[in-house]
Amino acid sequence: MITATDHPFAQRLAQLPDSRLLRADQPTGAPLMCMPEVEEQTEHYLAIEHGDSADRGMLTGALGWGIGLTCIFTGFSAYLDRDTEWVIYSLVISLAAFIFPFVWEVLRPIPLPILLNRRTRELYFEQEGDIYHTPWDGIAAATYAYGTVGPYTAGMRHAALEALLHRYGHPQEQVVINLSSPTGKSLEMQLGFWEYLRAYMDNGPWFDEQGQPSDSPEFNQSLLAVRKRRGHWTRLQWRDIKEQYQANGGRNFLSGSDFVLLVGSLFLAPLNAIQNVTYAVAKRRSRSQWPQMIRERLRGDGPTSRLVDLEQGQA
Repeated sequence: MITATDHPFAQRLAQLPDSRLLRADQPTGAPLMCMPEVEEQTEHYLAIEHGDSADRGMLTGALGWGIGLTCIFTGFSAYLDRDTEWVIYSLVISLAAFIFPFVWEVLRPIPLPILLNRRTRELYFEQEGDIYHTPWDGIAAATYAYGTVGPYTAGMRHAALEALLHRYGHPQEQVVINLSSPTGKSLEMQLGFWEYLRAYMDNGPWFDEQGQPSDSPEFNQSLLAVRKRRGHWTRLQWRDIKEQYQANGGRNFLSGSDFVLLVGSLFLAPLNAIQNVTYAVAKRRSRSQWPQMIRERLRGDGPTSRLVDLEQGQA
């Protein structure tokens, strides 16, 4: 229920019963929950995947593995027929199917992640070359549930988690961003993610189930496992099969669907590996796109002044 009339989102969400206004210093009571969008968590900052960056590397993986596999069979067949020319052709085509999309996807700008900086206690967001930010202390955020109905699907429920930021040097220009993708999320999930972010900023970088400081990153790493990075499907499927084996005492534990999923994940493992490599290179290269004032504040020995402090000094 909305009670704070001074919140920037209060009027906007006044007619939505399933909504909560959020502040950094006010707990919601929801259990901590991490979202797959969290791509990196360090001692100094937390990065949340944004935009279509999650699909980066998919083209390289599909072409590199799909065409490469075909060329392997073609080249092997040509080798058996002692057709050296076709062996060379197959090798060149398979390399081209990987190199050209790899270079294109790596060089193409990737959407920068949303950054939460623990040292300066602020949030950064980049859009079309402009930097938007807000101090964490006093941040305006809200979560609300809504439904959608499609021509080929039944009604679906979603929940958004939004925060208000302003453009650096232009406080009058504001933008509302999603801290987590709303698709398929519930209000409880988004509240749990908000508590995760609060625990990171206030008690991080590592904390326990109650959000209290911890010397071990074990709990955080277990939550970050929900990301299910590409290429982990084989490991996850094999883990499920072993659990079923133990639960059934080694009897009637393997179903047809489990076998198909395991074989399918093994077949797609090279595709996922290529996609992961492409994504990692593109992400590492994209970090240099942040302005110097952001990059230096992500370092452990960088300045601790906030961007809002710089704005006030310039004014």
